[in-house]
Order: sequence, then C-alpha cells, then structure tokens
Amino acid sequence: MNLLDKYSALKLVLISLVSAVFIVYPNIACFAWDLSFLDGAARTSHIWFFLFRYLFFTGLIMVLIKLNLWKMDNFLLKKRFFYNFLTSAVAYSLYVGVSVSCCTKADCFGSILLFQFSVVWIICTFFGHVSYLYSEQRKKEQEIEQLKIENLQSRCDALANQINPHFFFNSLNGLTALIRKKDDEKTLVYVNKLSDVFRYILQSDKKGLVRLEDELEFVHAFRYMMEVRFANKLTFDIDVDREHLNLKLPVLSILPLIDNVVVHNMIDSQHKMDVKIYLNGQTELVVSNPVYPKLSPPVTNGTGIKNLEHRFSLLMNRQIRIEDDGETFTVFLPLT
Repeated sequence: MNLLDKYSALKLVLISLVSAVFIVYPNIACFAWDLSFLDGAARTSHIWFFLFRYLFFTGLIMVLIKLNLWKMDNFLLKKRFFYNFLTSAVAYSLYVGVSVSCCTKADCFGSILLFQFSVVWIICTFFGHVSYLYSEQRKKEQEIEQLKIENLQSRCDALANQINPHFFFNSLNGLTALIRKKDDEKTLVYVNKLSDVFRYILQSDKKGLVRLEDELEFVHAFRYMMEVRFANKLTFDIDVDREHLNLKLPVLSILPLIDNVVVHNMIDSQHKMDVKIYLNGQTELVVSNPVYPKLSPPVTNGTGIKNLEHRFSLLMNRQIRIEDDGETFTVFLPLT
C-alpha cells in the first residue's frame, strides 16, 4: 500500500496547494514590492500571472506526486530521477510557452524559476522514493508477521498433538479394566464417551482458543470415563456460572491437569480424589485437587504442565500459575 493510498483526491489537492506556497515563496515575498511599481493593466496582468505561477506549481506537484506514488511505485532511485526530470522539463517548457504567448514581462528564464522547478523535481523524487521504501518495509513486516502466525500455529499444533498418544493409552487402560469385569453396559457407555472425547481431541488441531463452555462439555464426557475407571473414587466438583461460559482459553487446557492428577497421586478407598473446577475473583479458571503422593515417583517427563504453559504463552501471551503447599495442588488458568 502506498503512503497516500488512504487519502482522498481533495486531500491530495490540499497537500499540493500548501506545498506550492513554499515553492513560490520568493515570489510572494516580492509580490507587494513589484505591485508598487505597477498600475493599471500592468498591475492586473502581474496579479494574474502570479496566480498562474502558483496554480501551475500546484498542478505540477500534484502530477509528480501521483506519478511517484501510483505509476512509479517500484522504480529505482536513478530511474525515478530521470522520469521526474523529463516531466519537470516538459512542464518548464509548457510554462515558458504560456508565459511568452501571454506577452508578460515576467522573467521566464531566471535563476529563481529554474531553482523552483529543480526543487519540485528533487523533492517529489525523494518523496516518491521514501514512499516506495515505506511500502516495501510494510510488506516485509506483514510477511514477517504472517510467518510468525504460521509458526505459532505450527508450534501450537505440535504441542496439542503431544497430548493425543499420552491420553490414548490411559483411556485404553480404563477400557481394558471394564472388559475384564465383563460389564457390557458400562463398557458400551464408556466407548460412547470415549468416542465423544476423541472427536473433540481430533478436532482440536483446527482450533486455538475455545469457549470455556466447550471445554467444560469435554470435561463432563471425560469425567464419566475417569469415575468408571476409578470406581467413583475420583469425582469432579464443577462450579462455573453460565455468564462466564463465553470466556476463552486454549483448547485441551483441562485434560493435562486431570491427567496430572491421575499420574502423580494415589487414588483408592483411603485416598479419594475430588477435583474442584471453579472461577475465582480474578476471572481465572481454578483446577484444584488434594495431594496424595504415590509411594514411588511416577515415570514422567512433565510434558503435560510444560505443554500447557507453552500454549498459554503462545496463544494468550499470559502465564498460568501453580500453587503446591504439599496438601493441595492448584493451577490457575487465565481466561480472556
């Protein structure tokens, strides 16, 4: 986009009129002095010729600006100088022709006039070249920004895809347990819920931020699988007002936190796990659970929480908060 693409024709005329004032300033400074020596027809002729000179330079500036911004928007500086010089030379010849034909006594070949045409030619040339450089810089910035967005999307997709294999094997463990118990009804419901969960996960690669309502619907499907897997020793307490359900967060933000609960804690009759999900006063989604450390440390590389931190940083430019006092593990997810 050129520097003046957003300007209307009227604004371009105003720019040319103002610029012409500075070009003909030497004539303006001498105008009253020259009139004091003239009277009658000569005085009127001098006034008209002054107006002609001013309007002529206004038109020349307008033409050169248009040529530089819309006709020569990709020319090199030398080539731009050459074409602007030819345009100015033609304009100078036209100016002299009109002046001579009008039989005025104005100095058509004086140093001031040549200086004025030269200034217009040089300034418009540099103005056009600066506009070209500005446009090129804007294009490069837009290309860089587009590359950043594409890179961001690729990184987010890669992070989201890390979740799928990890979750897949954990889900199969729950299904295996049901099959061994030969509970066909629960197994069928479990498979249906598993289908809903995987549909959401597989569609997540097309999403960045999702509504909190969508994420909680996923949790409701997932909670059934977890409650069946752990025989109701793992429960969920979800308390989010409907007025906040349109807030957004990165897709699959809650899954790694639930998975983290299962991986790092004992869940049995003596250690019943109640996961609380609610909003605090800072409009953060809080996911909290009691801490029941396993007797032997789990084999894990901490991918889940790191993954979540990276996605919040990339997609929202915000950081999650983690609090662990040894009794309760709490994660605060900022919403937008």
